[in-house]
Amino acid sequence: MTEEKQTRFNEIAQKHGDPWIWGIYLALIVISIVESYSASSREVAHSANIYAPVIKQCAFLGIGALLVVFLHRTDYNKSEFLFAMIPLLAFVTIAMLIYVMLFGEVINGARRSMRIVGFTIQPSELAKLSIVTLLSYILAKSQKNRDVSTRGMVFAAIVVLIFGGLMVKSGMTNTIILMLISISMMLIGGAKFKKIVAVFAAYAILGGGLYGLKMHNQQIDETVNTETVVKDKENRTEMRKGRIREWRESWSLVNKPINDYNQQEMFSRMAQAHGGWHGVGPGRSRECSRLPLAFSDYIYSIIIEETGLIGGLFVLVLYLWLLARAAMIVRRSRRVLPSLLVIGMAAMITIQALCHMAINVGVFPVSGQPLPLVSAGGTSIIIMSVAFGIMLSVSRTIANYNNKNNKQEDSVLPEGLDAENPTQILPKHVWK
Repeated sequence: MTEEKQTRFNEIAQKHGDPWIWGIYLALIVISIVESYSASSREVAHSANIYAPVIKQCAFLGIGALLVVFLHRTDYNKSEFLFAMIPLLAFVTIAMLIYVMLFGEVINGARRSMRIVGFTIQPSELAKLSIVTLLSYILAKSQKNRDVSTRGMVFAAIVVLIFGGLMVKSGMTNTIILMLISISMMLIGGAKFKKIVAVFAAYAILGGGLYGLKMHNQQIDETVNTETVVKDKENRTEMRKGRIREWRESWSLVNKPINDYNQQEMFSRMAQAHGGWHGVGPGRSRECSRLPLAFSDYIYSIIIEETGLIGGLFVLVLYLWLLARAAMIVRRSRRVLPSLLVIGMAAMITIQALCHMAINVGVFPVSGQPLPLVSAGGTSIIIMSVAFGIMLSVSRTIANYNNKNNKQEDSVLPEGLDAENPTQILPKHVWK
């Protein structure tokens, strides 16, 4: 990068945030609009307006874009912003999770959502954002000699397990994603490897206990509920077992008939095989009309069918490049709080994207996870847009402080949250 281009790059970063993150965000929006229209055949069949699904998707993307524009102009270190994104968000999220656990709407056999003023909200998506902001606060507050104190690690693990316990009825995948996000943030927070291993072991033990408790409660429900509810729960349990069995034997799917347990896997594999190297072209998907949840949980299969292996790898690289840009911002930051915020948001988006892709290609068992910013779903789009806005806010603020070459960043952070970034490396041309 020439000096002139470097100067221009820095000017853009100081005014609007990291240009690469903007590029990734805009690319995902374009992919979302095109693919949501292509993959909405099953929705169109039940709608009077063939454009209704894509109009709905564009509306949520528009709301998300407004949030990104607003947040990227807001300094992440303002006390009002920190209050709204940490304690207030955590309180609202926990209240919603408790409500959904007790009274939530049942989607695909599990309590996942609630309705507010006619809108469906999935608090599990909100929980991912809340975990990132909460852990950023806890780990930044617990810095000690370029390490995270044992007390801080314990507190962080307890918070993750509380959120995970509240989400266990909506599916174990979201709980696992929370744990993976927390591990990545602990690494950036400077926690020693032995402490991270201890936390991981605690997750494995307590997570297994939560899953066992969930299965035990289901067995109790089956003995006390009505015959209809018992039948529904038996079907749900049998479907889960069938999905795991089909995943373990996925190598032999080619020789199996399509049934209720494997239809998602079968049609998704057909879509990917049909795509080949370069795909059949946007809007020409054959499998979107019969692949269940093609517009949400299996949109990556439709992307591969329409754009081929090349398009699928391009989407994968977009998410991985987002994580790489977040790492570059971490290297630029002098303080641990912005480092944790930006890497936590990037990890949240990337880990969920990788889970979605892994499920689609058969690496993981079937479980509902939207592709961030691409899959249909209002709650997910809004939350991921907020995450992009926060990353851009952090990158813009850091670029301005580093350009001024002063310690303003130190003075505006609240006391106790101004610990130094333990992974800080400041190369001369870090923005390249």
